[in-house]
Amino acid sequence: MLKQVGNKLYRRQDKELLLIEPWGKNSLRVRATQRSEFIPDTDSALLEPEDTEVQITIEGKKAVITNGKLTCKIMDNGVLQYYNQNGKLLLEEYDRTRDMYEGSDKFASALEIVPRTFNPRQCSDNFKLTVRFEAYKDEKIFGMGQYQQPYLDVKGCIIELAHRNSQASVPFALLDRGYGILWNNPAIGQVTFGKNVTEWIAESTKQMDYWITAGDTPAEIEEAYADATGKVPMMPDYGMGFWQCKLRYQTQDEILEVAREYKRRGLPIDVIVVDFFHWPHQGDWKFDKDYWPDPAAMVRELKEMGIELMVSIWPTVDAESENYEEMTELGYLTRSEYGKRIGQLGDACIIDVTNPDGRNYVWEKIKKNYYDLGIKIFWLDEAEPEFTGYEFEHYRYFLGADMEVGNLYPKYYARMAYEGMEAEGQKNIVNLLRCAWAGSQKYGALVWSGDIDSSFRALRNQLAAGLNMGISGIPWWTTDIGGFHGGNIHDDAFKECFVRWFAFGAFCPVMRLHGFREPFKEPLGTTGGGKHISGAENEVWSYGEEVYEICRKYMELREKMRPYVKTLMQDAHEKGTPIMRPLFYDFPEDKKAWEIEDQYMFGSKVLVCPVLYEGVRERKVYLPEGKWKNINDNRLYEGGAEYVCDAPYESIPVFVKAGELEEIF
Repeated sequence: MLKQVGNKLYRRQDKELLLIEPWGKNSLRVRATQRSEFIPDTDSALLEPEDTEVQITIEGKKAVITNGKLTCKIMDNGVLQYYNQNGKLLLEEYDRTRDMYEGSDKFASALEIVPRTFNPRQCSDNFKLTVRFEAYKDEKIFGMGQYQQPYLDVKGCIIELAHRNSQASVPFALLDRGYGILWNNPAIGQVTFGKNVTEWIAESTKQMDYWITAGDTPAEIEEAYADATGKVPMMPDYGMGFWQCKLRYQTQDEILEVAREYKRRGLPIDVIVVDFFHWPHQGDWKFDKDYWPDPAAMVRELKEMGIELMVSIWPTVDAESENYEEMTELGYLTRSEYGKRIGQLGDACIIDVTNPDGRNYVWEKIKKNYYDLGIKIFWLDEAEPEFTGYEFEHYRYFLGADMEVGNLYPKYYARMAYEGMEAEGQKNIVNLLRCAWAGSQKYGALVWSGDIDSSFRALRNQLAAGLNMGISGIPWWTTDIGGFHGGNIHDDAFKECFVRWFAFGAFCPVMRLHGFREPFKEPLGTTGGGKHISGAENEVWSYGEEVYEICRKYMELREKMRPYVKTLMQDAHEKGTPIMRPLFYDFPEDKKAWEIEDQYMFGSKVLVCPVLYEGVRERKVYLPEGKWKNINDNRLYEGGAEYVCDAPYESIPVFVKAGELEEIF
């Protein structure tokens, strides 16, 4: 049965109900269920779309729905095909049955593998859902969030649809065939971009739900996706400069002395960070007065220096916290399906941010103990959240089982702070999070790449992670300069990694120094925040004079770039444009640009060639069409060719379009 209802197209075949409808310009939303009805949009990443005119035709068992540049054909056996405005086949469901659709040139198959499989979860109205599409030999696939691997093109990859520390599942893929697709399902799952099949899996869900858009360029596809899921606010001015952080400043006096030293040296700095365990207990959400005796005075002095204070917020609540008993009684903590609910550190539980009352409760604590002191930017750590062992089947939220809705957590965590700050009248909100899902960007989420290793291997992973996060609709992204785990500040090998990372960081959306450096520092006491160790110094002068001068150079360059960075932030805010992006984004007609995975564009005018291996003092670069100036030696190069360029210890190759940004470079 095929039926048109307004601008929607329905198909009923026995136990499956299929719905296809326009959802923004050149885009369709596709849902299917074996339940009696579709679920409400609580779990959706999609915003309500503007009305678009569609064309729907039904002929017997076949139907066609067209919205601008995208057409979906329902074949007589139910297989879906997607075409662009030129009649090019973009995507087709994978069908290996005897019941081939009329006119198919495929041979009949006895495998009986259908495109959409709903396997019932026992004693539940949920299903394990598998959706299959044809794979294409030469297709290239980008996006999907942040994964700790060096692959920009994720064709051939198996990708877990779940969050972990340093992994963020943002399930939007942009393909060089001319379309983008969002897997609009927050369930724990997996996608395989195989050679023989593309297969999406949701382990526990009530329906299939995805969104697809067609476009002539990557920018057109990306902007349609941003329209569908939301855009970042405008980055505040203090977000565009240098951020100083380490694990962990142990006292108020220590962090103030670091800030004063930056000012004494005349170094540009916009944000400094109070990291975790500045509180008496996890879940108290306030300063430990033994080590932070006058936070209000600290905030005032920093503001007088032109520095914003960012404070770490954790979603963990220790059994010893002053809020634990009340939050337990009110049901504001994440529940376990059986046994004890243990968080990441100590005897602690995780707040349930999917519960609106729970979000309000925690925000009121944050407001009273931080926000009212003048702190306007927060580090929402542990945003996955980091459950011990990531035993997803063990946990349950207000909105449902972790297996069904778990990937929503970082989005609601960002929403908690964003809506609280918005209610106070704050504009241009940005908060730092360790994870994201589709739509997190509209809640001011700046995502960083988690607790990564301090090595060149990790640095290579971060380049791919940052570029794919931008394509996934998360334009605000950053990384711990130098990595997080390890890195001895006296080790020459680490210093080399550090300076290469620092140069890369100057051309990231946010330039932020962080890390758990060695040798470690002992605890200051036996109670509250004093019980925990700290890392070694991690300021730019901590690594010796040679490293310091390199850091100073890139900090000052970042400061000079501030007007340019502001234009990039404006584009991200208005159009959803990634700030750092692969070469193909700005040069889609250049086939070579689709192959390059170790360079990127910082906006449309600056091409960055990071050094990603130890001992390298020159590297090959590819320059797209046009004329380019090397900012290190001011030489001009003709585009459309490869060159070998110097990459001395103190510099990475960076090129700017000739005649552009001459006031900076």
